[in-house]
Amino acid sequence: QVQLVESGGGLVQDGGSLRLSCAASGRTFWSYVMGWFRQAPGKEREFVSGISRSGSSTYYADSVKGRFTISRDNAKNTVYLQMNSLKPEDTAVYYCAASGRLVSVSVRPSDYDAWGQGTQVTVSS
Repeated sequence: QVQLVESGGGLVQDGGSLRLSCAASGRTFWSYVMGWFRQAPGKEREFVSGISRSGSSTYYADSVKGRFTISRDNAKNTVYLQMNSLKPEDTAVYYCAASGRLVSVSVRPSDYDAWGQGTQVTVSS
């Protein structure tokens, strides 16, 4: 089972940027479909972005399209989420997720097998 550790969260002003990183353990990182999800207080966990095993295909929620960019470096066992033009409504705990079963990105949290501990992103207005 892959283990995931997120980093890069913090407090940023409206319009600012952050880059989240998710480091994975193990030698088979390349075989996992990866996703980023977020959960705000009182709300359900929601899909933000996902990336295929090779990194050739990426997917975004409509709410972040054009502002966020997902990427991965299989040599470094790491997936990234570059977040630009941040808004107060982006405030949430952001989670990295991995699936060894999926052949393509899924927006459903239940399709992912491993989760990181989460990193807080707070955007002040």
